[in-house]
Amino acid sequence: MRIIDHLIQQINEKTCPVVVGLDPVIGKIPEHIKDEYLERLGNNQLGATEALLRFNLDILEAIHTVIPAVKLQSACYELYGALGAQVFEQTVQQAQKLGLTVIDDSKRSDIGHSAELYAQGHLGDIPLIEGFEKQKKADFMTVNPLLGSDSIKPFVKQCQTSDKGIFILARTSNPSSEEYQLAKIGNQPLFQKIAQDIHQFSLELMGENDFSSIGAVVGAKWPKELKQLRNIIPHAYFLVPGYGAQGATSQDVVNGFNEKGYGALINSSRAITFAYRDETYSKQFKDPLEFAQASKKAVLDMREALLNALSKAGKLPLNW
Repeated sequence: MRIIDHLIQQINEKTCPVVVGLDPVIGKIPEHIKDEYLERLGNNQLGATEALLRFNLDILEAIHTVIPAVKLQSACYELYGALGAQVFEQTVQQAQKLGLTVIDDSKRSDIGHSAELYAQGHLGDIPLIEGFEKQKKADFMTVNPLLGSDSIKPFVKQCQTSDKGIFILARTSNPSSEEYQLAKIGNQPLFQKIAQDIHQFSLELMGENDFSSIGAVVGAKWPKELKQLRNIIPHAYFLVPGYGAQGATSQDVVNGFNEKGYGALINSSRAITFAYRDETYSKQFKDPLEFAQASKKAVLDMREALLNALSKAGKLPLNW
């Protein structure tokens, strides 16, 4: 069983195509957590990072039974250097302990030996003076293809060695993405050329469910492109950012799923993790200690909206 099959198994067990982005920001986490660690550890990086870890672990404890996967935006952790890296690793380990698939959203890219090191560092074993040390790593990571195919091949090779997966950026959700991704290569936009290459890579790591461990990142804000890319890359799972806080709705993402209701993992970060700050949920969960339960309710609401949209489109999986 490849890692993509494990992800699909989790999606089926939870009947939920949602991935939650654990992107903690110190200014937005609950005051009682900040106060506790300020008192215990002081106003320093250690206090801040320990507060972020506590926030992540509380969120995970509340939501792990209803979602298949989490995604960690590495920038939120790299901000704090080595201490942030420890929080990243501890969050990955706890998420996997709870049975979740973990996506390392670091969008790495380079060429030659540097790409090999990035791939090994994020997905493989750590070389020692003698031999290697196995460490808990994320199950998938995001990869930027702009440098060309030789920047992708080392990641694909590492996926084959370590049974990991990658999501390659194809059509991202940020507004200025069109400046490059819609630029013409011959008679087609660049994102379609990238998608054709993703398709070829995807055939190298096919799983048992007709999907590959090589996937694509396609923004929720582009329903037309989602449909085009679903046809170009039939075996790639889509990591779909842009839902919720970025404005996309359940109707916008339906085209990312195939006719059987699979193929897309819809990401929501701020709208889930900071749901306790939203008036919709703050009225239901007035006690600050219930902030993680607000996140769980936000996940369940998102799941319901997605399943309703899939049902209306005739794409709801038969076993759900």
